[in-house]
Amino acid sequence: MDSLEGFLLVASPRLPDPNFCRTVVLIIQHDKQGAFGLILNRPTNNTVEEIWEMIGEEPCESHQQINMGGPVGGPLLALHDDLQVSEREILPGVHFATHKDHLNHLVAHPVQQFRIFTGYSGWGAGQLEGEMEIGGWMKLPATADYVFSDAEDMWKRAAQAIGEQVTRPLITKSGLPANPTFN
Repeated sequence: MDSLEGFLLVASPRLPDPNFCRTVVLIIQHDKQGAFGLILNRPTNNTVEEIWEMIGEEPCESHQQINMGGPVGGPLLALHDDLQVSEREILPGVHFATHKDHLNHLVAHPVQQFRIFTGYSGWGAGQLEGEMEIGGWMKLPATADYVFSDAEDMWKRAAQAIGEQVTRPLITKSGLPANPTFN
């Protein structure tokens, strides 16, 4: 299977894991050893400001929610559009950071687009491929618009986009009625 880095995985109803029900995951890394990604549509009840009061060195006034990146615990992680503190470019306009100084910079300069995550999603070698083979995940090329968009209806929008990709080639111009009211 080709690498899914930079793709969105959209959970299908066939996926048995409740941790991923109706989720959209951005794949950050995917190779022979496994895969690593972040759930984009699981905001928590905590804001960046609340978390920074506990761990930050400088005050933060961001009321943006912290996101649950997945069921695996780990450090805080960020997706952002600030090239200055990029540790890795995931796709055009979307960068990744985990370093404390980079996270402090992102929350101190809230004019930039960013999302902070706690936890991540991880798969061992071959695990994600197996889940895809049974129809647990659908894939969609990621864009910065998806990554930084509102989480509330993200799963529905992504699932519809996949449906359109599947059906659009099947509908030919000659197959459309001359008058759509005949439908």
